[in-house]
Amino acid sequence: MNAPTATEDAVPVVASMSATDASVDDMEIWWQAQRFLHYEADLLDHREFEAWLELLDEDIAYRMPLTRNVRRDATSQEYSGPRDVAWFDEGIETLRQRVAQLKTGIHWAEEPASRVSHLVTNIRVLDVAPEAGGGERIRVRSRFLIYQNRLQAEVNLYAGKREDVLRRRDGRWTLLSREIHLDQNVLLSKALTIFF
Repeated sequence: MNAPTATEDAVPVVASMSATDASVDDMEIWWQAQRFLHYEADLLDHREFEAWLELLDEDIAYRMPLTRNVRRDATSQEYSGPRDVAWFDEGIETLRQRVAQLKTGIHWAEEPASRVSHLVTNIRVLDVAPEAGGGERIRVRSRFLIYQNRLQAEVNLYAGKREDVLRRRDGRWTLLSREIHLDQNVLLSKALTIFF
């Protein structure tokens, strides 16, 4: 029997990432970000909106700009800017009011309640920065697909990208900001009653 050659015994070498990949190379931070986003999606899918609110920072900026059809040489203008109109441009108080409205049982577009599934993927940590006064912030980019079914045949699909900033203070993560880029130029659903 021939002895295995060095190449047969060698552990396969994984190609290194391209120098242009700006992801943070810290598996622990990436794991924590992924775990946070998956837990958040699970809370929303189970309509645990009060628990979801607890994940939000008091200073949250929650925004979904409008998507525009633009020429390839104008892609920087594809989404409406910070001072332009947006589908959502909310802080903690309006998000709490939206949850309170859902709980009344008389929300016309959510009675009966929708069945929703959030799929969150392609999670990348782009930046880690220390916070003044302790803690840290991380910038996370992800993709989402959200399925919504209401009544018998009312179905909506939302696909897009998110850029989040998560803040960690005293060992606890909160969502400090979220910018949602919906991959639809024209909203195809009757109402935007879900959280992204």
